[in-house]
Amino acid sequence: CQLALDLGFLPHTNVGILSWAEMAELKKVNVSMGLMLEQVTPDLLTHVHKHSPSKIPAVRLEQLEFAGQLKIPFTTGLLLGIGESPGDWVDSLEAIATIQNQYGHIQEVILQPYSPGSKETHQRSNFAPSQLPQVISLAKQILPLSITIQIPPNLIQEPEWLYACLAAGAGDLGGISPIDEVNPDYAHPDHSQLSKTLAAKNWQLVPRLPIYPQYIPWLDDNLQALVKPWSDSLSVPTGKIPQLSIQTPAVAVS
Repeated sequence: CQLALDLGFLPHTNVGILSWAEMAELKKVNVSMGLMLEQVTPDLLTHVHKHSPSKIPAVRLEQLEFAGQLKIPFTTGLLLGIGESPGDWVDSLEAIATIQNQYGHIQEVILQPYSPGSKETHQRSNFAPSQLPQVISLAKQILPLSITIQIPPNLIQEPEWLYACLAAGAGDLGGISPIDEVNPDYAHPDHSQLSKTLAAKNWQLVPRLPIYPQYIPWLDDNLQALVKPWSDSLSVPTGKIPQLSIQTPAVAVS
């Protein structure tokens, strides 16, 4: 992370389960961090998460609480279509909302549809894009207004469903990079083409930092000094055109 800072990037680390001390140490060299909650249902530990002790729901929720106590701007989210029920979506979103109401550190919640990959040993059907607007609407009802809903455009490849997701309340498209390390079979769309696709429905794509402006005062002085030139350089268009944001300049460290 220090190397990334030295190269002019603003690190956002999603490294998995950390101790309190590890998370506190990483805070010194990250402007934000993240960890997917995925789902809070323990039933997944009997099949899809059977060999993943780091995905015990209580452990993941503890990580969100650690980040809140340490005042780390944070991203989390749900993975959809891994064997959970719609009731599990509610439970997972309510768990995130409870933590956000206590600490206020969660910047965005990713709603990620499961998409089969060529290197997976356990195959299941993809989460239908037609269901995603429903989950977004549910998230908007449950989550505090301080949380932005993020969707991955490389996993929603049909424009009609991308538009439907935006209409349902999604407002962020995450980081657009050459390779999606989590879903390498699904290339991110070209930035210019994505802008044209969105403009067809009067949406405007604008860049953002990996830390939202209201959280910059939470950073150590040295990190604030590194963020300030980027923050000053980003001019957000005004007007009646609905805006979506992408992340820049961010680097994922894992």
